[in-house]
Amino acid sequence: MKKYLPPIAVIAAAFLWSLDGLLRQQLFNVSSFLIITLEHALGTILFLPFLIKGWNNIKKLDQRGWGSIMWISICGGILGTFFYTKALSYINYIDLSVVVLLQKFQPIFAIILAAVILKEKLSNRFLLLAVTALIGGYLVTFGNKPMVDWDDKTIIASLLALLAAFSWGSSTVLGKHALNKLPFQLVTSLRLTITALLAGIVLIGMGNLSEIVSLNSSQWIVLSTIVISTGAVALFIYYYGLNHLPASHTTIYELFWPFSAICFDWFIRGRTMSPTQAAGAIILLIAIVLLTQERQNSHG
Repeated sequence: MKKYLPPIAVIAAAFLWSLDGLLRQQLFNVSSFLIITLEHALGTILFLPFLIKGWNNIKKLDQRGWGSIMWISICGGILGTFFYTKALSYINYIDLSVVVLLQKFQPIFAIILAAVILKEKLSNRFLLLAVTALIGGYLVTFGNKPMVDWDDKTIIASLLALLAAFSWGSSTVLGKHALNKLPFQLVTSLRLTITALLAGIVLIGMGNLSEIVSLNSSQWIVLSTIVISTGAVALFIYYYGLNHLPASHTTIYELFWPFSAICFDWFIRGRTMSPTQAAGAIILLIAIVLLTQERQNSHG
């Protein structure tokens, strides 16, 4: 069972991330950078013991290690979240096409970067399964929806989603590089801390720090819920999985995100999947299961 824990951890993190949009919708009138700053600051406090315990390891980190940590803190922690939140704001938090665009292109960025930066070898069988999973993820979210009639706002939202996809896809690869230098608990804590500090500096520069006092109790509860579920805790689970998996495989398991997002849309908003979406969901799940076996076969 232990050998299946890393894939399960990444899928569990993706499951939690699909809930994230539902929580963030309740903070629609709070600035993106304030949300990013506070959720990472709360996450920093939660995982502070790991930072203190691993301080000696941090002091030994080389220049390339710091480069990876800074990349995942800026691109994964700030830019990816910012672009994603802005994309959602353009489509009024309703259209799931942006979620799919994000998940459709993120694996492509990650797989290419994993092969270039980490020198990960990609078998023909893996590439075939990866393409199959991408097709499944695409069908799950788009269904039969034509893309020829997109308006300007949808195009802008799509471009923002692509920027988020690159930010998160590259962070998967650089996160894997960081995990070669430090334990996953310490990478999680360090990323949360640096992201909180950098986002805080941006927030002060924008003169929006005073917004903190205007947050009501329900908004603080939502922020705290994000931290202990879809935010810092999901990140901790994700890095555990990434620590034991190739980056190129990890990003495919993340495709569970659009699948579970569709399911929540069904349960919460009463939107049922079309036959095309259902077929895509089956393709996606089969590809994920086969990828798990592929990983076991190639790594003993």
